[in-house]
Amino acid sequence: MAYGPRVALGMALALSGMAGSVDAATGAPAQRAAADRSPADRSSVDDATRTARLFGTRENVRQISLSPGGKRIAILRATAGASSGVYVYDVAAASEKLVMTSSGRPDQIVDCSWITDARLLCQVAAVTSANGLQLSLTRLFAMNADGGDLKEVSAERRSGDLGLGQSGGGVIDWLADGSGAVLVTRAVSEQYSTGTLLASHRSGVGVEQIDTTSLQHRQIEPPAAGAIDYLSDGHGTVRVMGVAAAADNGYMLGRVAFRYRQPGGRGWQPLSTVTVTSTGDRGFEPYAVDRDLNAAYGFDDAGGRQGLYRVSLDGSGKRELVLANPRVDVDELLTIGRQRRVVGASFATDKRENVFFDPELKTLGASLGRALPTTPIITFVDASADEKQLVLFAGSDSDPGRYYLYDKPSRHLAEIMAVRPGLADVRLASVRPVTFKAADGTDIPAYLTLPPGSDGPGIPKGLPAIVMPHGGPSARDEWGFDWLSQFFASRGYAVLQPNYRGSSGYGSAWFQKNGFQSWRTAIGDVNDAGRYLLASGIAAPGKLAIVGWSYGGYAALQSAALDPDLFKAIVAVAPVTDLETLRGQYRYYTNYRIVDAQIGHGPEVRAGSPAQNADRIKAPVLMFHGDLDTNVGVGESRLMASRLRGAGRRVDYVEYKGLTHQLDDADVRADLLGKSDAFLRRSLGLEAGQSTGK
Repeated sequence: MAYGPRVALGMALALSGMAGSVDAATGAPAQRAAADRSPADRSSVDDATRTARLFGTRENVRQISLSPGGKRIAILRATAGASSGVYVYDVAAASEKLVMTSSGRPDQIVDCSWITDARLLCQVAAVTSANGLQLSLTRLFAMNADGGDLKEVSAERRSGDLGLGQSGGGVIDWLADGSGAVLVTRAVSEQYSTGTLLASHRSGVGVEQIDTTSLQHRQIEPPAAGAIDYLSDGHGTVRVMGVAAAADNGYMLGRVAFRYRQPGGRGWQPLSTVTVTSTGDRGFEPYAVDRDLNAAYGFDDAGGRQGLYRVSLDGSGKRELVLANPRVDVDELLTIGRQRRVVGASFATDKRENVFFDPELKTLGASLGRALPTTPIITFVDASADEKQLVLFAGSDSDPGRYYLYDKPSRHLAEIMAVRPGLADVRLASVRPVTFKAADGTDIPAYLTLPPGSDGPGIPKGLPAIVMPHGGPSARDEWGFDWLSQFFASRGYAVLQPNYRGSSGYGSAWFQKNGFQSWRTAIGDVNDAGRYLLASGIAAPGKLAIVGWSYGGYAALQSAALDPDLFKAIVAVAPVTDLETLRGQYRYYTNYRIVDAQIGHGPEVRAGSPAQNADRIKAPVLMFHGDLDTNVGVGESRLMASRLRGAGRRVDYVEYKGLTHQLDDADVRADLLGKSDAFLRRSLGLEAGQSTGK
């Protein structure tokens, strides 16, 4: 689920004032106990379990940061279960130390980056409940490189605050003076005023400079009503502010006015207005400020596709189209270093392409591409203060990737760590960009992953096959490693991931009214993906399933409501199942009006809700959901399971306690993969141990 970039920052905010799994399986044959299985059966089951554990294991590197002097690397790594840890690696000594841990239930370390060579700033997130709502909370903590002197940097809530204090702030400038201070946003709420003359009536988001050792705070920008975000120039000066329009009841109206300051000035001047509509965002949305050019980089429409623009901040309003592509959106700004220096942009056609504006990085990127030919996805992740040391990522469709440290003076490239070392000796599948025809003749782009060993020019036929629509719906699949599709390919399935109409990345005409209001087109494309697999002979007759997560789970269920006979098995993870229930979930959050407009009104809302059409679904269904999901409430799956049972349909439902939308737990993901594989084999009539991924 996604509802726009910065305009929807209020999505997770409530309006002011306001270890295991549980199985509930019905309708499917019970599996025999392990003790009753034959040795051959146990061997195949053990192989399936090992494979599920391998692919369910989370990334060994979740985030990485290079110290300003280039001597230390902080690595956020997934550890057992849902836990994670921050490790500090000393480059010269070639040693590492664990300095911070989180259980993952409910606390999760989101990011850990260097303030100075000796001190780190980490963001921790958690989910809690208040007034019957599930809320995401974030806090900032600073600590020394050895884990000592741990202090909470986020401002303390004041007594009498009317707000719930969800956001602990975000860093907008790491500063370059080595003082150990940072510029951080701070959300301020009005206070109760009864019985006191000291209560504050000022609310909104401001900016403070915080010394992360002494915790001294200095106000840089006072909280402004409606302010949601700021951009600095990377050198300590705030240049852009975004102000969201809101109704008297606190609901955001889907409109953000961006303002800017001229160099040396204090007054704000209008820059642009971004409006969120059901058919996408409209208007120039700034993402970075270039101090030397005195300009803001951001995205806006460029002939029906999103392009990258540069707008002068000198009062002239001069606007320049920097990069556009006639086929797809330019959707990523490339920055480097502590000052987030803009060095390029990228877009994804069949594969992602980086376009560097910086001549040195353009040359270096080409050289690295030649040095690492089997891992063409190369990204510059971080840099030392002088940019003489760079951290980069390199990966591919069949390689989860690894991180490297590159030293410019010596031109030495050293591997830091593999992302998924457990898969090092596992043969992975290649991913092919393909297109297929929709019913109206439109070419739909997609990615086809075949079982490992299917790398020849021909495409194998007669396979069990899966259509796997992506989440979002305002998102898209890209060429690269995907743990879900790779798992199923390793188990012998062909997997097709369509970028159906309603996906982002292909312009406004492709996005249409979004995947909910235009669900008939989006789901029609998903179903046509299944028909393509059958018509081409890739999928064996009667061996076609659909698997999806979030909106992909919605698409999996709704596909069967639209064409009950196409798919023979359905797996839906954290799915939207009833659009009115989804609308109601956001009623007490600030972005309710945005979600309401995206869903729309009228008879198509009911027709487009799988839970309202459960009697049309013939195929057996397996669903998974975390009970702390703040994105798609767990009630969606509970409702769907109840409606399917009421209609006499076959449904298995697995609910995981203490987990959010991503089910970010290695044991749970292995359980999900194992149960999904067993369910699909049973539903499609495959032999228990059948796999071509040897």
